[in-house]
Amino acid sequence: MPRFSIVVPSHGVAGRLSLALDSVLAQSFGDFELIPVCDAPDAPEADVVAGYAERDSRVTPAHSPPSDGLAGARNTGLRAAVGGHVLFLDGDDVLVPGALAALDARLGETGDVDVLYFEHERTPWWEGEPANPAAPLLARAPDGAFSPDRAPRLTGVALPAWSALYRRAFLTEQALAFPGEHYTDVGFGGLAGLQAERVAVLRAVVVRHLLRRQGNRLGLPGEHHTELLDQCELVLARAAERGLAADRLSPLFEQLFAAVLKTAAHPGRLTSGRRAFFRRASALYRRHRPAGYRTPGGSLGVQHRLLASGSYPAFRALRAVNRTAVRAAGLLPRPRGLRTRLRYALGLRLPLDPNLVVYCAYWGRGYVCNPAAIHAKARELAPHLRAVFLVEPDAVGSVPPGVEYAVIGSRKYWEVLARAKYLVNNANFADAVVKRPGSVHLQTQHGTPLKTMGADQATYPVVAAATGSIARLLARVDRWDYNLTSNRHSTEMWERAFPSAHETLEYGYPRNDVYCTASAEDVARVRKELGVPDGKKALLYAPTHRDYATGFETGLDLAEFCEAIGDDYVVLLRAHYFYDQGPGRGGGRIIDVTGHRSSEDVCLAADALITDYSSIMFDYANLDRPIVVYADDWDVYRETRGVYFDLMELPPGRVARSPEELAAVFRDGSWADGSAASLRAAFRERFCQFDDGRAAERVVRRVLLGEPPESIPPVVPLAERVPAPAATLVRS
Repeated sequence: MPRFSIVVPSHGVAGRLSLALDSVLAQSFGDFELIPVCDAPDAPEADVVAGYAERDSRVTPAHSPPSDGLAGARNTGLRAAVGGHVLFLDGDDVLVPGALAALDARLGETGDVDVLYFEHERTPWWEGEPANPAAPLLARAPDGAFSPDRAPRLTGVALPAWSALYRRAFLTEQALAFPGEHYTDVGFGGLAGLQAERVAVLRAVVVRHLLRRQGNRLGLPGEHHTELLDQCELVLARAAERGLAADRLSPLFEQLFAAVLKTAAHPGRLTSGRRAFFRRASALYRRHRPAGYRTPGGSLGVQHRLLASGSYPAFRALRAVNRTAVRAAGLLPRPRGLRTRLRYALGLRLPLDPNLVVYCAYWGRGYVCNPAAIHAKARELAPHLRAVFLVEPDAVGSVPPGVEYAVIGSRKYWEVLARAKYLVNNANFADAVVKRPGSVHLQTQHGTPLKTMGADQATYPVVAAATGSIARLLARVDRWDYNLTSNRHSTEMWERAFPSAHETLEYGYPRNDVYCTASAEDVARVRKELGVPDGKKALLYAPTHRDYATGFETGLDLAEFCEAIGDDYVVLLRAHYFYDQGPGRGGGRIIDVTGHRSSEDVCLAADALITDYSSIMFDYANLDRPIVVYADDWDVYRETRGVYFDLMELPPGRVARSPEELAAVFRDGSWADGSAASLRAAFRERFCQFDDGRAAERVVRRVLLGEPPESIPPVVPLAERVPAPAATLVRS
């Protein structure tokens, strides 16, 4: 059997799970089994785990339903384990290099102890110094293996489950499992500490624990905090059954009630039932208080005495005195301008309008993208909702007749933002917008990420400078309730780039619905509007923005390119939306469509796509038409901008690294041959998972109509979809 079994619950951490698994598989000590526990075979993290299981036989996935929580996932992994010792690692934590070798060496010195406690490092997600809270506790423990009686303060309840290594036979013999759903580490650690006969410590960091930006789950408000009392009662009852000596019982009692008092005094945890929590805790305190127990000094000692006497009014008064009651007014987001600020503040005092939806796309550039597609479907499925589109003054003309709008910065703009129940955006609302309780913010995104986004940009200086404050960006992210994705890759990358507490909706991008619903007549109409001559093959050239360049440069001489490939082609030039206000760049066989409102229309008109690293390739792939990647500066782009995967290894079609190579693939026909089709098919399998023509319907039903997830239309399998026909190409 392997020396170690490493159990890794992975619910909700698909974006960071690979870091945890890599940290284990990269260990110099290789005698282990790795057991990632996923929600289900089709869960986001299961996709990540499947790749590891294929590459390494030591990875043996297990499954536990989300309803069983963290405790259920750990217990599932424990039942599957066959190693001599078990280590529990959270899915967004990592083992430090050399960790398993250090544990093995320590066990060689101490023998197979029941529990080996070790240090861990708590690493702030963004700013601040790492901490090692276990170090002071372990520093006072004896050297070598010892009986728990010799270290009474090492109770197990003050250390998380991933700060110890457990002998599997000990856990099996004592029938130890993680109890309950919340505060399960308290119960498990306490029971293990009570029943262990030989323990030891390793005074070295083994696990690096990431402090989540949105905080620990146990820091959130809710009734689940009453489970802390369940865990305390479980441990104290077991201690009483075993007749635990007073010198061990007192530290155990004190550590448990330190957690209880912290929860009782915390202003944000018990939003209701605080008095009932206090009364139950008081009864538990009196029932299990050790004989001769001396309360600690200071304010904590006062809290102990109030809990012992059951005096909730006095405890509440003390809590109010100790709590900071007023936040600095400057920390609250506010719009500029005194009149606007007052008007917006007044609007925030009025009730939310349950039928008001506010939409915005690309910071007000017009009626486009996912917000527009959701709005159109909502008019069909939820006609009772009032919708207002936010646009900049120069984009008013893009709003279709019959669509209500508000100019950004106007009085109406702030009025609807203050009162809207639903706010839908493909970028972010202004910093000054307040997330009201009861409001619903939907982030639709506007592409699949190849380049790094959000917090991941911080390590790329050029990009970080252009992005601005990452902290302010993430404050905007905290307003999201839902985040939309079009493929599992996006699900994982958004989780990394935008860490917060929002829910991910794997529904597809509504703007891409048209790629499965448009007809040949629609394609012909769009081509006529754009001026594509009959019988000509239209090549859409859509380069992306370069953070390290100033202004728009195509990177390709289009006139020379057209001359080189022959008269059968015309080029539709669509620059990045940053440059849609510039002068026309067309002429001859080059048609500048940068200013055309709908990128979806432009894609429908094109028989093939030429792009560099633009996310338009992921959308266009839904049409199952040829894609050629023109990657003349890939190495510079990758190093300067940062990317999530190597496009050169996973391209959607042919790759050209120079103008000559690009022209050649069109002259010899390889842009549309069988090999290019095979590359495109693999690309579509990975990145066209959820775009089936019904994304807008799913979003409207779930977010705006509040229908339960189980009633939402399922995604149509890729093989069953029929993309819109191309004008000049025949699809096999």
